[in-house]
Amino acid sequence: MSPDNPDPERHVDDADRPAPPSGAAPAEGASAVPPPAAPPPAFDPGEGPAATAYPGEGPAATAYPGEAELAPDEPRRPLRTVTTVLGVVVALAVLGAPLGLLWAVLAPDTPVLKTAEGAIYADPQPEQPIAADGWFSLLGLAFGVLAAVALWFLLRRRRGPVGLLGAVLGTLAAAPVAWQVGRRVGLATFDRLLDSAPAGQAFTKPADLRAGGIDWLLGVVPVPHGNLLLPAFGAAVTYTLLAGWSRWPGLRPEPDPAAFSWVSAGTPAPTAAPEPPAPGAAEPPRG
Repeated sequence: MSPDNPDPERHVDDADRPAPPSGAAPAEGASAVPPPAAPPPAFDPGEGPAATAYPGEGPAATAYPGEAELAPDEPRRPLRTVTTVLGVVVALAVLGAPLGLLWAVLAPDTPVLKTAEGAIYADPQPEQPIAADGWFSLLGLAFGVLAAVALWFLLRRRRGPVGLLGAVLGTLAAAPVAWQVGRRVGLATFDRLLDSAPAGQAFTKPADLRAGGIDWLLGVVPVPHGNLLLPAFGAAVTYTLLAGWSRWPGLRPEPDPAAFSWVSAGTPAPTAAPEPPAPGAAEPPRG
């Protein structure tokens, strides 16, 4: 018995072998010194649950919110881009119809008199045609601003040149639609009175534009001018300002880097593997 070996029947160099019960003799032919135990496998940080502790590596990359923003952008397909732009143009052109109805309600009709040569203004210098142009300009500018803001938030994944192109072309298509729809409200009644009313009868002419219209390039391509361009102008300026004031360089929302850490809060830290006892170490006392 020694201070390093409290068990008198256990060899001092055999630290990992349990002591035999008192009074029992070792079997014949058995080796007095067992082979050393194999060391535990080294911990590999790339395997097991600990692999989820590092963002962007292994299968744990899908465990973080916002991985779509962190991943590189996929190449956009030209067909999908063209489809998006055409869809925006059609949607805004359809919205031009209620815009024209609103303009027809707000713009005042112009009083006219029937003569042998046709209809003339009842007032030599009427203010109603100017008011009609003013209302169309204000409504068209507001329509372009609202369209740009709506597209900015609805088409987050298409922010940039695609969204700007869709906003400009869509508002360019909506302006003539609004003009034609608005000017035709009450136009049938005006034409009927112009043909059948006696000379000297007073009636009204529906609102129309004098500061804008459409010219035909080569007789095929329509080219709007005047206040028909104000919706596209408002959309282009608003969309450009939104892009310039964006806090993200890619114009799309990105996750806050401070919200991520190298170790996930929901992943427990790996426990350290117990070290093997050194040769000759004293065995802890047993109860």
